[in-house]
Amino acid sequence: MPLPEAEGPREAVTRLHAHGCWYPSAAPDGTEVAFICDRGGVPQLWAGPVDGEGIRLLDSSPDPVKEVSWSPDGRWIAYTTAPGGGEHSRVLCVRPDGTGRRLLAGADPDSSAYLGCWAHDGSAVAVTLAAPATARAQADAVWQSTDAVPAHWTARDGRATLLGTPAYAVGPGVTPATRPGGGLSAYLIDPDGLASPVLLATEPDAPTLRVCDLSRDGRLALLRRGPRGRREAVVRRTSDAATTCTLAVADGDPWIGRFSPDGRTLWLRSDADREYAALFAVALDADGTQRGRTVVAERQDSGLELLAMAHDGRTAVLAWNVRGAGELEVVETAPGHGAPDTAGPARPVPLPHEVVTRIAAAGTGRLLLALSGSQRRPGVWWAHEGVSLLRTPWSSRDEDAVPPGRPPVRPVLSRLAARDGLPLSGWYYRAPGRAPNEPAPCVIHLHGGPEDQERPVFDPLYHELLGRGLDIFAPDVRGSGGHGRSFVDADLGSGRFAALDDVADCAAHAVTAGPADPTRLAVMGRSYGGYLTFASLVWHPDLFRTGIAVCGMSDLLTFFAGTEPWIAESAAHKYGHPERDRELLHALSPMSRIDALRAPLLAVHGEHDTNVPPGESEQFVRAARERGVPAELLVLRDEGHDFLRADNRRLFRRTAADWMERHLHPF
Repeated sequence: MPLPEAEGPREAVTRLHAHGCWYPSAAPDGTEVAFICDRGGVPQLWAGPVDGEGIRLLDSSPDPVKEVSWSPDGRWIAYTTAPGGGEHSRVLCVRPDGTGRRLLAGADPDSSAYLGCWAHDGSAVAVTLAAPATARAQADAVWQSTDAVPAHWTARDGRATLLGTPAYAVGPGVTPATRPGGGLSAYLIDPDGLASPVLLATEPDAPTLRVCDLSRDGRLALLRRGPRGRREAVVRRTSDAATTCTLAVADGDPWIGRFSPDGRTLWLRSDADREYAALFAVALDADGTQRGRTVVAERQDSGLELLAMAHDGRTAVLAWNVRGAGELEVVETAPGHGAPDTAGPARPVPLPHEVVTRIAAAGTGRLLLALSGSQRRPGVWWAHEGVSLLRTPWSSRDEDAVPPGRPPVRPVLSRLAARDGLPLSGWYYRAPGRAPNEPAPCVIHLHGGPEDQERPVFDPLYHELLGRGLDIFAPDVRGSGGHGRSFVDADLGSGRFAALDDVADCAAHAVTAGPADPTRLAVMGRSYGGYLTFASLVWHPDLFRTGIAVCGMSDLLTFFAGTEPWIAESAAHKYGHPERDRELLHALSPMSRIDALRAPLLAVHGEHDTNVPPGESEQFVRAARERGVPAELLVLRDEGHDFLRADNRRLFRRTAADWMERHLHPF
């Protein structure tokens, strides 16, 4: 049966008016908020009052928005977009009334620009540029703005000065020949365009670099850098680029910490020398050198997932990951007694939904939270200290998430042991209308990462599959986040073979504890989950009746050759080095066992995916067809590694559900 085309007329389908709102960033006084919303069919930049209906669209471009940050002085909103829906990104800024939009970085189509923090006076925003092949061209394009220096910057010995502190390495009058020419570089950029960018840091070999905070006097910068599974926080002096402090930090949210107002304490979310991330207070000397560190908030079996600091530095808001759900609490970081690097007792904040995805301070005593849950679309909630969270009026209501008559299914956490004894877990979704012990067709759904974690949040794909009478078991195999550092590292190198066995063990558990029908099992996943899908179909060819691989790697060697260079650099630690570990990568590649494939397969890919290039799906589908195995490929137009456009997401869900229903429901 042919697949539907990714363009042109489409059959009539039920379309919901529900939308998601996420990634809030508040104006300095907390009365207004900028956020991302997909009510127009694509994630776009919106702003409006926290407690009113008068929201406004600030950028009508079809390019999806990924991050948002309102300047501390209230004059600008900086944001990141993905041109064409692909993986490359650029940073722009716009006035809160929607005027004055301008591109700050990322004009080169082969480059990427990532949003960092603002200087505390709003005079500049940090931006990281990543383009190993064209870094000089990017830097030249940035420098062509002007050589004028605003009043809060002064020229000294040919260098710009930020807030009275000499900025590292570059500024007005520095020629392109004297600037770094590769890797990642972090700059401070004046949104008014009156000053040349100032180089904060350059990392020729680091796969990631993010400026997370600047001390209020401009002397110190907090950077997050390093490959997946080996991230670290770095404190660097802006005067001479000297690194004064380095500490391991967990994967996950890149906003890892913040300096105290006096710059003598760094509040940091870190898993240094421990299984789970905790809140550290790192004491700093006047020059930024570490003189001690203390764990001030921790839990034995769950990690600190999100950290936000009040603008006055007196309060920290902590979100803990507790078996996939979130718990929120507020602590005083400047209690009336004790040392400045201690914290007061934690005060819990009840949550109306299961998972917090972002926390933002919003003026004195006010919080903004982005929440997701098993019954709702993502939304933004707000509260004053000590007051229950209130949903913003422009966020969708829970009852709008799905059509009337079929509420979302709440999953049940299920635990099991892998064949080697490692504890595993997953969320089981039971299709509505089935008797408790009635065997049902079941989809084993595998998340990406592999450091991602399955969370109990509403997923429209799951809702579509459940509506077709299919159960879902969504496990965390080894390598997943949320279960401690040892679990994340358990799939490194040859440990990935055990992760492939985990998929089979999870399928067996779905049968014994689900109950899933062992003759009607399917496997499906996106990104790394797509790799696991390809691999499971050839490592366990008689276990699954069909599979759907979404943006997955089919050959780890061709993946390394085709992906972005900085992605390859980061992935080498996780999967193996493409030169030193060629034999291992070949052995772990689904293409190396393609002759074992038996089950029909659907592959789905975004046409602009440069993270996992579409060729990974194309070569697997082509090889399957050459061996007489039914295989189809759906390429979604104007999408990258993540599917962000509403029409494409609906097409993907409908196509996937049709495929699963066709292969799992015949009797």
